[in-house]
Amino acid sequence: MDFIPQELVCLKDYENFAKSRLDDNAWAYISGFAADEITASSNKKAFENISLLGRSLEDVKGGHTKLNLFGQEFDNPIILAPVAYQKLAHDLGEIATAQASKAMGSCMVVSGFSSTTLEEISNYADNLWFQLYLQYDMKDNLSLIKKAEDLNYKALVITIDAPISGVRNKEQKAGFYLPNGIEAVNIKGFKQANIEIKDNQSMVFDGIMATSPTWKDIEFIQKNTKLPLILKGITHPAYAKKAMEIGLDGIVVSNHGGRVLDTLVSTMQILPKIVEVVDKKIPIIIDGGITRGTDILKALAYGASAVMIGKPIMYALATAGALGVAHSLKILKDELEIAMALTGCKTLKNINKDILF
Repeated sequence: MDFIPQELVCLKDYENFAKSRLDDNAWAYISGFAADEITASSNKKAFENISLLGRSLEDVKGGHTKLNLFGQEFDNPIILAPVAYQKLAHDLGEIATAQASKAMGSCMVVSGFSSTTLEEISNYADNLWFQLYLQYDMKDNLSLIKKAEDLNYKALVITIDAPISGVRNKEQKAGFYLPNGIEAVNIKGFKQANIEIKDNQSMVFDGIMATSPTWKDIEFIQKNTKLPLILKGITHPAYAKKAMEIGLDGIVVSNHGGRVLDTLVSTMQILPKIVEVVDKKIPIIIDGGITRGTDILKALAYGASAVMIGKPIMYALATAGALGVAHSLKILKDELEIAMALTGCKTLKNINKDILF
């Protein structure tokens, strides 16, 4: 689609349009969540269960949604989360997302499992962060991080909440596979763990998890990168505290959108406890279930510095490519500005718990 029809007015509309444009294989991967999808549902319900207090007589002239994060300037607090294999949704994949991100003054986090090379993506946007799932061989990790640094990526995000794949029943039923021409191109050829287990051993405990990253690996990466280091996948206050103690630059409160472990706490439920532990010492970003500008407002009121959106990127890509992603970002920004104005918040710094009931 090379235009935006009148009936596309919110992010939910994009989800409906995307379903009719994707085959069953891609739809199973993009739309699916873990197990009974309870966490995915609770992510959204947590926002719905928070009410706002209106303050419409405040002077908000000259207001804006600008944000400074890790020394970088953004037009809004909406960050495009790392989403793998974006060519499943559109032929241009991550390139289209990068184009939209640049057009809207946002930040795009490029997935370590992107279906387009870091080099290609860097030609289309400036505010790029790189996300990495730590690979088996640390030399491979360091080479990839060095490449991101050389390409002027502005931050490094390490995802810790998916060392093993979630039980996603939609994918299982569809027999999901990556079509020819779509793969994680940036880690192609990397050394893989040689997992050998005995008859009485567990593939999970003695196989996959035996080679998964630990805090020691995070500390090693921290000492070997020039980039701000952000840990993504925090749902426990103790992990937020540990991240601060070892000197990380930021965290992302995330349950992987409910795609890995079902019945994990929703991100908005746990956010206040993590905000309390962090005590404004490092920025907190949050994702999971954000589809409205009011969701963003509530997250910031609870103490987040910014938000990430993931699944909506794929729905917008499938519907209208770069135009769809840019339009989705504009929808969210417009909704956020309206919500800020009607709760008396001139800038992001004015958003606090006083607007919550």
